[in-house]
Amino acid sequence: MKTALAHWLFGWLPADARERTLRRLLVVWGVALAIGLILWGIGARSHPLDIALVYSYAISTAIWFCSDPLRVALHRWLRTEPPHYWAPTLRMAGFMFVSTTIGYAVGTAIGDEYAGRSTWDMIGQSPLRLLGFWVSGMVISGFFVLGFQQRARAEDLRRQATEARLKLLETQLEPHMLFNTLANLRVLIQTDPPRAVAMLDRLNDYLRATLRGSRTDPASGAHTLADECARLNDYLELMAVRMGPRLSFGFELPEELRAHPVPPLLLQPLVENAIRHGLEPRIEGGRIDVRARREGGMLRLDIADTGVGMDPTDEAPLHDGGFGLAQVRERVASLPGGAGRVEVDSRPGAGTTVRLTLPLHPSITA
Repeated sequence: MKTALAHWLFGWLPADARERTLRRLLVVWGVALAIGLILWGIGARSHPLDIALVYSYAISTAIWFCSDPLRVALHRWLRTEPPHYWAPTLRMAGFMFVSTTIGYAVGTAIGDEYAGRSTWDMIGQSPLRLLGFWVSGMVISGFFVLGFQQRARAEDLRRQATEARLKLLETQLEPHMLFNTLANLRVLIQTDPPRAVAMLDRLNDYLRATLRGSRTDPASGAHTLADECARLNDYLELMAVRMGPRLSFGFELPEELRAHPVPPLLLQPLVENAIRHGLEPRIEGGRIDVRARREGGMLRLDIADTGVGMDPTDEAPLHDGGFGLAQVRERVASLPGGAGRVEVDSRPGAGTTVRLTLPLHPSITA
């Protein structure tokens, strides 16, 4: 709902700035209500409440519009970068001074139109009082700017901590998968050398793709769902060399979701679990399906297998000694916004489905 509203109001802004801009507008409106009530009370209720509120909301909203959405829209000229579009430069300081002054003038004109009077008459009657109003507006705007800057800095620190945490999890997972594969390769070398050679070729392809992925900055959003599924396909092809006809798999990836960014190696622990705890214990093996779909403002990812299943109250096998489901849940919880969730649906003899639900990226909802 909030994402759709942000897109409707601020579709002309970069996608990564829309929700933040909406949140700042809601903060400004909340403070505007308080300011309007305070001014009405300080004035001994000498003028109607509606006029005090109109002035407060008109001035606050006009200053916000001139100094916030326009600041983002002019980010190339201001030489600022996403995601916050702030910069401690003279150009930015000059822009904020001019934009807040224009916003104050526009908001005052709107209030005057509603009240049926002219604030600018005070230039001849009481110029110091008019100057005081302008200065107070600038001071309040300055507090907003500082507050939003501090919040942006705090968000950056949280994001950096999250990225470091995810990177640590990735570095733990990579050798985990590699050691499992090498152990399987060692068995095949002794029992089936031709299949061992084929598996080694697949491993070489997989590691080459993994090396390319490791050079991608997770925060850039450059690792897409299509990339994740391509690497999963390499991994499943690798496992198919070992399991032969006992393993089959498929992918359902709608075209409009292929470019959706996801953390690298998000789904692989779930596929590993599906093979190890679902298909391998079953004599005839089974099938794994990886499905992606859009549900409202969310991205739904399903890893479904036709394996042996498990008691729905016992998820211990899926944690795989510290990885698997626990690792995926930790990574989903670390994603910005914290709106993702992980669910497990399993029954003994009926297979297991692990479902990830993540917020859709703004570039997809646009």
